[in-house]
Amino acid sequence: MTARIYRPARNAMQSGTAKTRDWVLEFVSDTAREVDPLMGWTSNEDTQAQVRLRFATKEAALDYAKDNGIDAVVIEPHLRKPNVRPGGYGDNFATNRKQVWTH
Repeated sequence: MTARIYRPARNAMQSGTAKTRDWVLEFVSDTAREVDPLMGWTSNEDTQAQVRLRFATKEAALDYAKDNGIDAVVIEPHLRKPNVRPGGYGDNFATNRKQVWTH
């Protein structure tokens, strides 16, 4: 039984960083997903593929995997730049703005 330990990336449709601070232990499925011919649902015979465990730190996730005999692979996150560009859209309406804002 193998698993991945990673920090999820933020949603591309949102600017927030909710649910990206925890580390996730997710089991890797041994079998491929199949499409049900009647309903069109995707399914998998391996029920472990549905399990996602969240941990506050990477070390806690690694300790859990070690204690339960799970082979885990750690995927390090790509860190986001702290400030993509100075003076974003919100600065157009700042109260301490020195210039007049026009189109």
